[in-house]
Amino acid sequence: MKSPGNNGDLGFEQKLWSTADKLRSNMDAAEYKHVALGLIFLKYISDAFLEIYEELKKEKGADPEDIDEYSSRTVFYVPKEARWDYLQANANDKDL
Repeated sequence: MKSPGNNGDLGFEQKLWSTADKLRSNMDAAEYKHVALGLIFLKYISDAFLEIYEELKKEKGADPEDIDEYSSRTVFYVPKEARWDYLQANANDKDL
């Protein structure tokens, strides 16, 4: 699919739509929005957390697992089992 004013290929929309359909499965669209928005929010806070986490790992004497380090920077602390990379790695686990 080509954009009218651009030579770029925009085929990713179909892939995104297909992925959303797989995620939604038999769920009603009104209910699905809560799942999708929750995942978007989780990805956002996980990315913000990871940015600070990496900074703290480099700081001498800082503890990247200290909740107060994140509170002082107005960033959510994300427990290990709720971090995006953990969720991705365990996405097929039925007990997740």
